[in-house]
Amino acid sequence: MHNSPPLVIDFTTGAVAHRRQFGGGRGQALPRAIGMKGGKTPSVVDATAGLGRDAFLLASLGATVVMIERSAQMHGLLADALTRAADSDVSEIISRISLLHGDAKDLLPDLSPEVVLVDPMHPPRGKSALVKKEMRQIREIVGVDADSAALMQVALACARNRVVLKWPQKADLMEGLPVPSHQITGKSTRYDVFMTG
Repeated sequence: MHNSPPLVIDFTTGAVAHRRQFGGGRGQALPRAIGMKGGKTPSVVDATAGLGRDAFLLASLGATVVMIERSAQMHGLLADALTRAADSDVSEIISRISLLHGDAKDLLPDLSPEVVLVDPMHPPRGKSALVKKEMRQIREIVGVDADSAALMQVALACARNRVVLKWPQKADLMEGLPVPSHQITGKSTRYDVFMTG
């Protein structure tokens, strides 16, 4: 198990490129949850950047996205990926993405975000025999986000339009939060949308 290749983030190939070309554009669950309809393109703060895939998708659809990542190792991987992609055919998309290192709970109040996306690391699901290797690698780096409810409270207080929580499809609502304004369900995840404006 220990000889798995190190985690690398790449915005120019593989799943990210495929989703950009064939994912369904603004009709996908995430852009709809963010509020990309009727020609609107909100600015987004991705408070838990992770692999940066959601940020990249939204930027590819025209949104300006600020990614926040508090894990120094993950932040380094993202910074490296953005630098490499800046000289590729996706440079225009990359120009809409910026990356901050720090705790989103500290950074959000100063950003005055229109939309905040929160995608916490969930505790491993007991039932699934093997979580994807990539997800295991990420969890080894960032751990489990025990403070995601606190992050959501800050996001709800700061977002000018809405907060979108990406959550396992069958999971209960996150404790300690208001009931979402609405939900958009994807294949394995759902988006709990909290209108704040």
